Order: sequence, then C-alpha cells, then structure tokens
Amino acid sequence: MAKLNVNGRMRDVQAEADTPLLWVIREQVGLTGTKYGCGVAQCGACSVHINGEVRRSCSVPVGTLKAADRIVTIEGLSATSSHPVQEAWAALDVPQCGYCQSGQIMAAAALLKRNPKPTDKDIDEAMTNICRCGTYQRIRAAVHLAAGKKV
Repeated sequence: MAKLNVNGRMRDVQAEADTPLLWVIREQVGLTGTKYGCGVAQCGACSVHINGEVRRSCSVPVGTLKAADRIVTIEGLSATSSHPVQEAWAALDVPQCGYCQSGQIMAAAALLKRNPKPTDKDIDEAMTNICRCGTYQRIRAAVHLAAGKKV
C-alpha cells in the first residue's frame, strides 16, 4: 500500500514498488488522460508533473514516490481546461490525432513555469516529446501564444 498525492488528493494505491506510475495513474486512480506510448520514456505521451518537474511516468517506479510528492496529471492541470497552454492549444488547433497532446501540454506547461518567455531554441530543446502527426510547428506556436508572444 502506498499513499500518493495525485492532483491535490491523497490516494491509497496497492502496487509493487517497481510498478510504473503510469499504470497506477490509469488503472488504480482512474485518470486516463496520461497515455501509454512507448514504455521506455522516449515519446513523452505519459508526461506528468512531479513536484513541478515534467517526468515520464512510464519510467517512474511507484516505490520511489512519497506521500509528500505532488503528482499532477493533465486532468489536474486545470479542471476547466483554462490553463494558458490548454487555451493556446485549442486556439491554434494543435492536435491532429491528439494522442500525444496531453504529454505535450504537460511538457509545455513545465517549460513555461521555469522559462516564461522561451525562444524557439528553448522550446525545441525542452519539447522532446514525439508527435507522430508532426504538429511541431503548431506546438511551438502554441507555446509562444501561451507565453504571451505574438505568433
């Protein structure tokens, strides 16, 4: 049994210590916005925030987390989808298939928290998530829009 703080709510979960956080979030907590993509922390579809830092939940063993750790999923970013990144994504119709977008949004939100006015280079270096549809230009434009820059 472990206690996890997910989206500001304490959750009791039962999982082996080496179980990836991704599966606990999806199967035990019931939040399915965090997606399985590759399972080896390469694609970023499973990105969440842990203590304000973007992490790929498929590679975070639940046993490494403590009750004091703050886990935020796409569902916890904003209850009304009013986070500036979510609004920019909608305004620019960023998603094509949409599968990777929750991870993309979580990565962008973490980037803007630590760097509120990123350059194209900053965005390219920070946004390492894979988009199979190739919406990288719209992703970059949405990050700039969310940062308050003219696109």
